[in-house]
Amino acid sequence: MATKTNKKRKLPLGFKLIIFLLIILLVVKLVPYVARQKIYPLEYSQYVSEFSEKYGIDKFFIYAIIKTESNFDENAQSEVGARGLMQIMEDAYEWVKFRISDDRDITYDQMFEAKYNIEYGCFMLSYYYDKYDSYEIAAAAYHSGMGQVDSWISDGTIDADYFDADDIPGSKTSHYIKKVMRCYSAYTNLYNS
Repeated sequence: MATKTNKKRKLPLGFKLIIFLLIILLVVKLVPYVARQKIYPLEYSQYVSEFSEKYGIDKFFIYAIIKTESNFDENAQSEVGARGLMQIMEDAYEWVKFRISDDRDITYDQMFEAKYNIEYGCFMLSYYYDKYDSYEIAAAAYHSGMGQVDSWISDGTIDADYFDADDIPGSKTSHYIKKVMRCYSAYTNLYNS
């Protein structure tokens, strides 16, 4: 009587290589897609494109700010009262409203609406970028206020020409700038290729 052996059948090396290459190809194609759709989305693109173009600021920088500030939550509100996608504070809202001579009947409550929030945020960031000629310093002003950044520059804490986020006292603003710039780099690399 013959006995059965339980030998597993081995796949040919060529077949294993083809499966391996297909898995690699799938991962290479899937990772950028997931990164684009889930990690670094282009939500509210109509408003981001419109207002970044209107105020002359890179749209990917705006996406990086939105990602960092609210992670695309239109109803986000901070402990200190900042509102919406770009976390606009009431004094910033009033400053922008005055600067752009906005005679529309827009109230601070409408900073939860993407259109107005993005418009006001784009103007602020464009103003800061024009003033400091640096996305890093514009992010610092957005986080800590223009007055604080001006005082850091005037007292020599930071050098506007050779800016280093690590020169900023305390870690919150420095951390914020680095986070925004990592997001900005990711958006630029993912969508400009």
